[in-house]
Amino acid sequence: MNNNPLYIITGPTASGKTAKAVALAKAIDGEIISADSRQIYRGMDIGTGKDLDEYGSIPYHLIDICDAGYRYNLFEYLRDFKTAYNDISSRGKNTILCGGTGLYVESVIKGIELPPVPENQELRRELSGKTLPELTRILSEMKTLHNVTDVDSCKRAIRAIEIQKYYHDNPDLQIKTTPHPIKNAIVIGIYIDRENRRQKITQRLRARLENGMIDEVKRLIGNGVTPDDLIYYGLEYKFVTQYVIGKISYDEMFSGLEIAIHQFAKRQMTWFRGMERRGTYIHWLPFDMNNEEFVASVAKLTTGTVDFKQDK
Repeated sequence: MNNNPLYIITGPTASGKTAKAVALAKAIDGEIISADSRQIYRGMDIGTGKDLDEYGSIPYHLIDICDAGYRYNLFEYLRDFKTAYNDISSRGKNTILCGGTGLYVESVIKGIELPPVPENQELRRELSGKTLPELTRILSEMKTLHNVTDVDSCKRAIRAIEIQKYYHDNPDLQIKTTPHPIKNAIVIGIYIDRENRRQKITQRLRARLENGMIDEVKRLIGNGVTPDDLIYYGLEYKFVTQYVIGKISYDEMFSGLEIAIHQFAKRQMTWFRGMERRGTYIHWLPFDMNNEEFVASVAKLTTGTVDFKQDK
């Protein structure tokens, strides 16, 4: 395993992270690990913005690794990240973590390790009749909620309570899950001002709808993924599914989704600012910096252990 830095490129949705990560990977003989909680699902392509053509010859990891409908979790992500990172490093390559799921990014940086938490059917039955606000209150009494996406559905809230109860009932696990922060992480945030971000989100939403996002949702449902499972994934899949099954009109879908994505981007920035308050230093670089300038700026952040080459 090499001792080169772990490069992390993050930022809000529509900031152009993937293109920057690919440019960096070309310059440092790197491979990319995704930090996107929805791009792991096969068949969920347009709605998650995989844009696989952008990668070209650059290898990528943790994309298309699960069937749509599966409930992937943080434990599985940290396990799979470690496997991919060790594989890349063992081949002498450099690793770039790229994505906007703040929980994944921060957990990797902090070196958090989680044990598998089994289902507690008795607890689930006990909580099954409670409302989302009630579940949120219960969870807030058990842990500090840094991100409301922890509890944006009853199923997620119940699972979060289940995990916290398991930790409480098994205090010896705290020894095994002591964080070991990554010391050689270089975190680059792609900064985009609110007005440009809003414009890009709206343009991208229109393009995704024109390029078949509705048909993608219909195909997923036709292949056996339940509407409830798609709604669970939120954003595009929540609103487009509601439109496909006749719960809302096209205009209601578009306006509701547009607002939801703007709110999501704002929550992402809140998370990143929280990361900074919790001790993670983020080097913010502008979204409209060209790839050559971006790579040159990142090169200045290294200790000289990585050989940067100019992309031809």
